[in-house]
Amino acid sequence: MKMALSLRMIFQKENNKLIVRGQGEIIWLEPFGENSLRVRATRGKEIVEENWTLLPQPKVPADIVIDPDKAVITNGRLSAEVRSTGDIRFIDANSKKILLEELWIDQRVMNASILKARNYKAISSDLFKIQVYFKAFDDERFYGMGQYANDCLNLKGCVLELAHKNTQISIPFLLSTRGYGFVWNNPSIGRVELAKNHTMWLAEATRQIDYIVIAGETPMEIVKRYTSLVGKAPRLPEWALGFWQCKLRYRTQEELLNVAREYRRRGLPLSVIVIDFFHWPHQGDWKFDSKYWPSPEKMVRELDSMKIKLLVSIWPTVEVNSENYREMVRRGLLVRTEKGVYALNMFRAITTYVDFMNPEAREFVWEKVRENYYKYGIKNFWLDEAEPEFGTAGPGYDNVITYDYDNVRYYLGNGLEVSSLYPFYYAKAFSDGLKSVGEDDYVLLIRAAWHGNQRFKNVVWSGDIPSTFDSLKRQIKAGLNMAICGVTWWTTDIGGFHGGDPGDPRFQELIVRWFQYGVFCPIFRLHGNRKPYTQSKGEVVGTGGPNEVWSFGERAYKIISDLLFLRERIKPYIIRQMEICCREGIPLMRPLFFDFPNDETTYEVEDEFMFGSDILVAPVYEEGAKSRKVYLPKREKWIDAWTDGTYEGGQWIEYETPLEIIPVFLRSGAKIQLKPLKTSLKRATLG
Repeated sequence: MKMALSLRMIFQKENNKLIVRGQGEIIWLEPFGENSLRVRATRGKEIVEENWTLLPQPKVPADIVIDPDKAVITNGRLSAEVRSTGDIRFIDANSKKILLEELWIDQRVMNASILKARNYKAISSDLFKIQVYFKAFDDERFYGMGQYANDCLNLKGCVLELAHKNTQISIPFLLSTRGYGFVWNNPSIGRVELAKNHTMWLAEATRQIDYIVIAGETPMEIVKRYTSLVGKAPRLPEWALGFWQCKLRYRTQEELLNVAREYRRRGLPLSVIVIDFFHWPHQGDWKFDSKYWPSPEKMVRELDSMKIKLLVSIWPTVEVNSENYREMVRRGLLVRTEKGVYALNMFRAITTYVDFMNPEAREFVWEKVRENYYKYGIKNFWLDEAEPEFGTAGPGYDNVITYDYDNVRYYLGNGLEVSSLYPFYYAKAFSDGLKSVGEDDYVLLIRAAWHGNQRFKNVVWSGDIPSTFDSLKRQIKAGLNMAICGVTWWTTDIGGFHGGDPGDPRFQELIVRWFQYGVFCPIFRLHGNRKPYTQSKGEVVGTGGPNEVWSFGERAYKIISDLLFLRERIKPYIIRQMEICCREGIPLMRPLFFDFPNDETTYEVEDEFMFGSDILVAPVYEEGAKSRKVYLPKREKWIDAWTDGTYEGGQWIEYETPLEIIPVFLRSGAKIQLKPLKTSLKRATLG
């Protein structure tokens, strides 16, 4: 009996916080904004007061009741119950339904041990490898978590690596159909197992457990609460909602200007044109190579006269031959290795990375960018390699990527502990820099994100994906899970990045279908490394083949150019929806269940989406498809945007899809005058 009592947890109320101690562990439970509870726990000497990238929250009162056998803390509609044995469960305070419950298994026979919900394995005096287990429910569906091209919208049954890699973005926010959201507030490299027998969160190196549970009536309500923790997407300039032209890569100033001039000669809409990588003398110089880009200011003026914005690629790599390398080493502004040679990448040179977690490094890079780009009128930057990506490169793009996180030292700690923070601080460097000069009319394009990136003016894109129909299919689901994470501004490389022959009829079909999808994405951007690949003598890196809208044959050009004008026609609608999304903290592109949570069938539909509140889109992603099934949600009437025909909601229809057609439906009574698409594709007058 005495032994049993010695294992009981001790409860204490301290101001607005429930503190639990026992068995060498400290646990804090406290409100973190409305209808939310934050849990922190450690076997270290104390809880660390570290929010990472979360925003401060207004103080809200909690109701705390302590009994001998349990303690309960309640914030709004969410309660957490901690028993004297130490296990925690979360309950909807209104319905009394159990939302989430830790998993403890005690099936000891002879010397078999108990499976604890919270497991700590010391790896240093301050760091632990941590596992947290929760019970699994058969009827539960999971969404969110960032971007994984795993062909799953419902993530139940998936194992996800908590790490950024090219095409993989870890934003550990999970939306459950049981009525809660879960925020894993830990930038450590790790893993989550959304298995049939448990849900398990693992951090490879961390000081403590740190997570937040959010209760809500609907998916929309929970996502709004999440974005109040990390930041709501800001409005983008209206020009950013038009068409972006990009390829790998325009070699020279004149080549880029000729493309812009050709768009204007043809009378085609173009809002943004992009200068991709290796326009610099060396990685880490952060300036134009004057041999190929002799007059940046003149180039920007001519583009401005055509009402075209310029966006320029920035890489965080610094090669040993850069003019800035020695100073950055001396001042400790670069990511370092814990052991071995002082290099993290071998892409066309021996390089390491800027340590953007270091505030001095952020200021150093911005000053170089301000002097070498901003002074010419360039305000928009493509923040590539934002994971960052470690490894070596052979000919072409045959990269050997190693991601040895444990051998990386950042300003904030070892790579195992803090690597997920890199894209946040990368974007913060440019956001803070532009704000410091009073700039607000800009956009940042970035290849990774974490909690908090949502609040910057950054567009996240899905990385260097293949040019295949299978890849297109995967992007639809990946983008919708990003949307659930409050990432309003997301896009893909239209046509995919790797591969694609503009003269191949199969690729011509693919790029038409991708354009049809892209015109209804938040950002409408063409990019890719097309065949044939070429490299001139003396060049460090080559360039892909043609990738302008007239490059893919006459039939494709006719369809694509019509889609450019369609985008212009729906821009007023997108602008109105942008105002709502940015004010409310909700995504522009979202799964059907987000708008129709009471229609059970919408949770089964993974290849359609709402574009704003009034447009339903069903992309065509199968090669040679002549039709596809489309689900129209209940309690609405739907208008076919191609024919003006009306359908009752709550049914599946078989819809014909010749190459010119993507299924698009409007809510009946919606405040949008799209007219039948066949008439809306007429050329608009360009300003």
